[in-house]
Amino acid sequence: MKNIIIALLIIGLLIGTTACALMTQKISEVKTADKVGKTVTVSGIVQSSFKIGTLSGYTVKDSTDTIGVSTQNLPKENTTVTVTGTLMKDSLFGYYIKANK
Repeated sequence: MKNIIIALLIIGLLIGTTACALMTQKISEVKTADKVGKTVTVSGIVQSSFKIGTLSGYTVKDSTDTIGVSTQNLPKENTTVTVTGTLMKDSLFGYYIKANK
């Protein structure tokens, strides 16, 4: 019985990991006008972060491009993250993701 439970847990973890990987998009594919205002999910490595007053965020890079992320929760630099949020476009900052909390 114990082995069956462990096997089911492992299968569940594999399915969950695969589902998350399928939901993420490449940053270069996300940065399009038709996705502005829509929910997107990307994964990559945190390059840099900043906090200036109430404005804070970081940049994330994958194998195709980089994108800014606006959030109060700042991950450590050089860590791999998956971020979900609304794609925004600003005349000054270009495309960025307003992260869900």
